[in-house]
Amino acid sequence: MLASELAHLLDRFRAGRISREAVLHRLQSAPLADLGFAQVDTHRALRQDFPEVIFGAGKSPQQVVKIAAHILRHDDRLLVTRVTAEQTRLLRRKFRKAIHHDAARCVTVEKKPLAKRPGLVAVLCAGTSDVPVAEEAAVTADIMGNRVERLYDVGVAGLHRLLNRLDLIQTANVIVVVAGMEGALPSVVAGLVSKPVIAVPTSVGYGASFGGVAALLGMLNSCGSGVTVVNIDNGFGAGYAASQINALARGSES
Repeated sequence: MLASELAHLLDRFRAGRISREAVLHRLQSAPLADLGFAQVDTHRALRQDFPEVIFGAGKSPQQVVKIAAHILRHDDRLLVTRVTAEQTRLLRRKFRKAIHHDAARCVTVEKKPLAKRPGLVAVLCAGTSDVPVAEEAAVTADIMGNRVERLYDVGVAGLHRLLNRLDLIQTANVIVVVAGMEGALPSVVAGLVSKPVIAVPTSVGYGASFGGVAALLGMLNSCGSGVTVVNIDNGFGAGYAASQINALARGSES
């Protein structure tokens, strides 16, 4: 939509000749910023409440910075996942407020802090080796405006560690559970809570784990009710979904 068209649309809204819903519908025909190597969706936040997220893997540092610059022209926050050291260096040089979340392998930029919505997202992981994926989920949920509680190294090999934090876990609106090996932890958690559980299999494990396939199949075959499974090592997808669920839970409480 050209600037002149947008001005005309807003003038019609101000004069009462078009409804608010009609204006939003027109604006949802998302414009693109054509960078040659990428088509940046500059209205993603209008449709999904959060701007387009940059997946750093496979992109050059220069490409990541150029995409980030276009996103931040329209939005107040940015998330870049699976960043390399060189991508991080250039992002921090370009954007003064860029924060590198080392364990999560993410970079975030917030021009101004986003108020946290009511409700809690709990992020659990079975072992310390699962922390990078769990942190990706936690950072994603956090920058999307959620309060996040991290509970790490609470796997089934020492069940008392999980039960010791059960009171806190049960207060969450949604629980992200990250595990490798046999992937048993989400089933255990689902049997202890009445809230949605998002299971994240990781590629952590010995040879017979097949790079996370064993954990994935274990979670897909969970006997725990209310378990939803994302792809192997997809902490970002779990954190994003958890944010959407928490936002809906907030709406149902109001």
